[in-house]
Amino acid sequence: MKHCFEVDGVDYELSLSRCQQGYRLRLRNKVIVPVAFSQEGESCGVLTIAGESEPVQFAIDGDMIHVHIRGRTRSLHYRDPLRTLACANDETDHLVARAPMPGVVVTTNVSPGQPVPAGTVLMKIESMKLETLIRSPQNGVIEQIHFQEGESFERGAALVTLSEEGR
Repeated sequence: MKHCFEVDGVDYELSLSRCQQGYRLRLRNKVIVPVAFSQEGESCGVLTIAGESEPVQFAIDGDMIHVHIRGRTRSLHYRDPLRTLACANDETDHLVARAPMPGVVVTTNVSPGQPVPAGTVLMKIESMKLETLIRSPQNGVIEQIHFQEGESFERGAALVTLSEEGR
């Protein structure tokens, strides 16, 4: 799964995928194997990259992740894949929440005509046994739900269409 973080004004795109040893991390054109994280407390754990382990402390505040490792603290701004994939239709008063990966709808939390604030959980999807919450990228009104519970979809598929409030 692809992720994007902004650190000190620079965007970094990375992807994580499962492999026999844990996870494979791709950062730019570099592949690092294996990568693993074991959480040892509410805000701490051990990060192991290519066999080297480091204690890590972290705090999550919305889209901000503050990580303390090797005596330094870094603040990462996480860019939600849904917001990255969400795109406006030809009409500027519509927004489509798109699937960040192929999967199946587990639950739907909204119905057509329902007003929702930004960040509202629209549905829960599952992909490769990983559950992901699909959230509303902006305030709006649910216009259409494209897939029902149990239905499968491809990456980039329109899951929910919203329209701006009051339209």
